[in-house]
Amino acid sequence: MILLSTLFQNLNLKDSISTDHSTTLFLAFLVISAVTCYAWLYFIKPKAQRLPPGPLGLPFVGNLLSLDPLLFSYFARLAQTYGPIFKLRLGNKLAIVLTSPAMAREVLKDHDTVFANRDMPATARVFTYGGSDIAWASYGPEWRMLRKVCVVKMLSNTTLDSVYYLRRKEVRNTMSYLYSRAGRPVNVGEQLFLTALNVMTSMMWGGTVEGAERDSLGAEFRVLVSEMTQRFGRPNVSDFFPCLARFDLQGVEKQMRALVTRFDGLFEKMIGQRMKMEGEEGTRKVSNDFLQFLLNLKEEDGDSNIPLTITHVKGLLMDMVVGGTETTANTIEFAMAEMMNKPEVMKRVQEELEDVVGKDNMVEESHIHKLPYLQAVMKETLRLHPPLPLLVPHHSNETTTVGGYTIPKGTQVFVNVWAIHRDPSIWEKPLEFDPGRFFDAKWDYSGNNFNYIPFGSGRRICAGIAMADRTVLYFLAMLVHLFNWTLSQEKKLNIVEKGIVLNMKTPLVAIPTPRLSNPNFYE
Repeated sequence: MILLSTLFQNLNLKDSISTDHSTTLFLAFLVISAVTCYAWLYFIKPKAQRLPPGPLGLPFVGNLLSLDPLLFSYFARLAQTYGPIFKLRLGNKLAIVLTSPAMAREVLKDHDTVFANRDMPATARVFTYGGSDIAWASYGPEWRMLRKVCVVKMLSNTTLDSVYYLRRKEVRNTMSYLYSRAGRPVNVGEQLFLTALNVMTSMMWGGTVEGAERDSLGAEFRVLVSEMTQRFGRPNVSDFFPCLARFDLQGVEKQMRALVTRFDGLFEKMIGQRMKMEGEEGTRKVSNDFLQFLLNLKEEDGDSNIPLTITHVKGLLMDMVVGGTETTANTIEFAMAEMMNKPEVMKRVQEELEDVVGKDNMVEESHIHKLPYLQAVMKETLRLHPPLPLLVPHHSNETTTVGGYTIPKGTQVFVNVWAIHRDPSIWEKPLEFDPGRFFDAKWDYSGNNFNYIPFGSGRRICAGIAMADRTVLYFLAMLVHLFNWTLSQEKKLNIVEKGIVLNMKTPLVAIPTPRLSNPNFYE
């Protein structure tokens, strides 16, 4: 009573009552608006549009709080309840998840152009120079130009043949290192990452830097790629609530811009040194690597409607060093782990190599097409452990129908390749590692058989398939031809996956033992 008396003595009673009444009305308005929006989003609008089924979400945040870090397995569990196509509310965004070949076909083939765009995260916009690359560029003339540069020209068989000596040199260097560690445990995952990065950067600008400068550059790239992968994998409020993107509440974009600035400095350095070399040599053919190829192409296509710019060159280099390194290393690590869990598979690969290559010869890329069992091992590895288990998210550019349901314009689309590849209605004993299932010639990476799409399908299928195929198979063949492998302690590995870019939760640690008698093969 004393408190009330004091308040009434210091405030005008009439004004106070009026203010309280206004506040109550305002709060009531907010509550009613929130309930109305919630009812509209989750009950009225879905019924009117016939959206796919899905779990009920919370107001404003939708299903964000219920997401599991391992999205691919979480989505697979949801599909058991809601079917092969279901919806999620991710903040302000509507997302659908596809977990069957039939649904994947509708999106990636039947409605290919409708879903040809990407749902670009804020961090991707930063590290791709605003989408000036092939992975995240909007579908249109610019993307078609970049696709042509990559698939028809830069990553053609002719170009890949011309940089084989660079891949070979880096893989041989790793074999020499493993030989020096014979009989001792080696962090295979770490060595695979370092080698994949060295292979990639060597193909990018192998003729530009040498010696200590090259080692220093490689070390800096290793740090930057690791940091960028970590940043990109973190959930970002800006992606779920685009209206808040300008505030960068978590500072993720600021951190990414700082990394890109460092990347950009390295790219500028390499491009500058290459241009200087050209001036000294008086010819544009001073080196045979991707950077030189792109710079030549930039000059040749200068008069085209959509010319290749220095920004495009940087974007493509970023795609290769960030997108190609980790996926290559992870695939080889999974293959090694699976073979070590099934020694009979490892033995059969080694026997095939002995028959084709011989124990008195080194493996070359020219041998790969004669090694069908090794190729089957890679295909089975990609079935169980696709590099991008949900592919790169697609984005609908107009309202359409998939599986009988309305998919509104602007919907984010995930294709759960991980779930499709483990579907027991498609694959016999789907969780078992069995390369024999891929002896049938119908299995390839073209994306035409939607039971098996490790690299995606349609217009946005991975542009680096040819390079990945060569690099992974050659590296894997060298590892098992030159060495026997044993586990340091465990009798069998527990292969646990993690990440939006699939990798082993616990890195593979194993002991190499030389198989071939000629020490020159390990130099």
